[in-house]
Amino acid sequence: MRPCSLLAVGVIAAILCPLSGAAQEIPDSLDGEPYSRLTGARVDVYHARLDSLIAREVLRFLDTQIPLPGLSDSVPDGVRAVLAHTPEAFDELTGGAVPEWRAGVAVPHLQMLVVPTHEAGSVLGPEGRRTLRHEWAHLGLSSELGGLRAPRWFNEGYAQWASGGFDASRGWRLRVLLALGRAPPMDSLELRWPSDRSQAEVAYLLSASAITYLLEGSGERGLAIFVERWRSLRSFETAFRVTFGVTSSQFEEDWKKHVKDRYGWLLMLSHSAVFWMFLALLLLFMVRVRKGRDREQLARLRAGELPDRPAFWTEDGDEGGSEDGIPG
Repeated sequence: MRPCSLLAVGVIAAILCPLSGAAQEIPDSLDGEPYSRLTGARVDVYHARLDSLIAREVLRFLDTQIPLPGLSDSVPDGVRAVLAHTPEAFDELTGGAVPEWRAGVAVPHLQMLVVPTHEAGSVLGPEGRRTLRHEWAHLGLSSELGGLRAPRWFNEGYAQWASGGFDASRGWRLRVLLALGRAPPMDSLELRWPSDRSQAEVAYLLSASAITYLLEGSGERGLAIFVERWRSLRSFETAFRVTFGVTSSQFEEDWKKHVKDRYGWLLMLSHSAVFWMFLALLLLFMVRVRKGRDREQLARLRAGELPDRPAFWTEDGDEGGSEDGIPG
């Protein structure tokens, strides 16, 4: 299954909060429009009148979710899903604290997810369903951990992994970023999730790749053991070391080496966009070299040419001669 395409389809997976200023209760109306509630087994869907058909499908989709990998079958539960019918309704509910490029947002301490219905791309389309699953995974992980705070890279990486995985065809980009020293450290993502779209893209790519690499060997079973130890020991770092045999810092170094080995320069060049960019730069370089060579050759030819009026023709001025320097 192809994972969430961030920029190509104009959809970006949501930021995990809690959000300052987020509503504790779903209001009866948003942006002047009354909201209704559909009640399901595991989720209640709040929607404006015009989104009633979408709300029924979203309810069916979320209520029939398969268990999240590595987590209990019962999580999440008691979820409140809000379908924001306008940007103003979205901002009113979330306090305007998320970037404008967001496709949705999860608020774990409220067991709430919010997705817009007014933007390009249907909530019920492939990317919209992937976004719903992504937010569902955030809520499920938070519920399983009993409110323990997860490092941002792990949280986002898990949600990406649970909603489709890592797009290996984009590994070349990580390779370039690591080579240029532009990939942020994993622990920096805990302090501040990028609000800039391109930087957030990199953060999602980094997180999804790291989780995919972490679970390549152990899979869902290893994840379940890790989460259980994490909840019991109440320490991410201790549980990580006991389960995977390395510290998170050592894991980061291993992951970087893995990316460089697996997504080498040949893979990078096989990517069409990179190939054509490389070819354009190569042609530009060849043209410049050729122009420089031609200039040097022209300069040598000119240096060997006789001047239009050699000095010996006019050595004593024009005395005794005509204007053309020919004896009269």
